[in-house]
Amino acid sequence: MADLLILTHDDCLGHDMGEGHPECPDRLRAAWAAIGDRPREAAPRATAEQLARVHPAAYVEAILAIRPEGCDRVALDADTIMSAGSAEAALRAAGAGVRAVEAVCGGQHRAAFCATRPPGHHAEPARPMGFCLFSNVVVAARHAQAACGVTRVAILDFDVHHGNGTQACVEADPSILFISSHQMPCYPGTGGAAETGVGNVMNLPLRPGAGGAAFRAAWEAALPRVTGFDPGLVIISAGFDAHVRDPLAQLRLDEADFAWVTRAILAAAPGVPVVSMLEGGYDLQALEASVAVHLTALETA
Repeated sequence: MADLLILTHDDCLGHDMGEGHPECPDRLRAAWAAIGDRPREAAPRATAEQLARVHPAAYVEAILAIRPEGCDRVALDADTIMSAGSAEAALRAAGAGVRAVEAVCGGQHRAAFCATRPPGHHAEPARPMGFCLFSNVVVAARHAQAACGVTRVAILDFDVHHGNGTQACVEADPSILFISSHQMPCYPGTGGAAETGVGNVMNLPLRPGAGGAAFRAAWEAALPRVTGFDPGLVIISAGFDAHVRDPLAQLRLDEADFAWVTRAILAAAPGVPVVSMLEGGYDLQALEASVAVHLTALETA
């Protein structure tokens, strides 16, 4: 059994929100640089049925129907814009998680990493926001439950921004545990510790300027919840924008912190299949370095 499956697709370069937008195609190229010469598999498209396990069918149809011509773009909100290639990229980003779940739950690989874009953890059931169109991690989780025999899924999010979309999709479902560390106050303004869903949500807000010590202490306190939950699958929302170099927030992590949290997650769920999906990370140098250590840690799973 190969240790690590890497899923990506050239179509994810076609999502272009315009010059100067931080969520740019070069983010994917930075991830590819970190992947290096590791084998890669082409991410498939998610199907409408797979997306509709999370999003209303009318919402899925509306998003996929937005296919501007040429260099035209359509703004869904102040931050989230679709270009001619955005719908295809979004299908590949969600489809990567579906394929990854099938591979790790089927025993072909111990872990998988999805190097795709757009990210997904801000997308609510019927609302795109924060650069995100579909809730990629929840689409993957629902596929694991519907098609792979998994009962309980833990979604763990260390992006610097709260995964409000993920939380909105799962907060009423005790079969999914959602834990998120994030800067607060910060976009999108959610993620307080009092937000607990039906007991399945654990938010770990960190003050601006917090560094690795506070980040590690928060996760050390939270990870016993994962062990006690006894998941059949762990999905990581792997955002690297808590890095000290990142321009969109003010946490002060470095590559060693991302390597540590990856190893800590694996240790909290020994032997459990793991899928990691790229979320944020907007300084290209920091993103490449952080993905590199994350992959090395996943390879030791």
